[in-house]
Amino acid sequence: MKLGQLALLIAIAIPVGAAADTKKPVTKWTCADFLGVEDAFRPKLIYWATAQAKAEKPEAATINIEGTEKVIPIIVEDCKKAPQDAFWQKLEAGWKRVEADMKSLEKKL
Repeated sequence: MKLGQLALLIAIAIPVGAAADTKKPVTKWTCADFLGVEDAFRPKLIYWATAQAKAEKPEAATINIEGTEKVIPIIVEDCKKAPQDAFWQKLEAGWKRVEADMKSLEKKL
């Protein structure tokens, strides 16, 4: 694990762990677990989870702030509709939607 990822993990894990009251790894969370996190920590959790999901990919060297800001409400909305679904799957599906929207916009330009 890179030093930057470790620092981000520590910064997020302490408050998120306390708020979520779960011992499960984030990759095993349900949407209900995610929604149990305080609203203020949800974006940080999504930033961290996205970095973990893309850890072995070269494009993960940068943080897509614009994309992450678009994916946060998608994930929250989808999780509210189906709280027993897997959070990790919602994260991946949300990113696919945002990336498809970005590619579509690029084609229009």
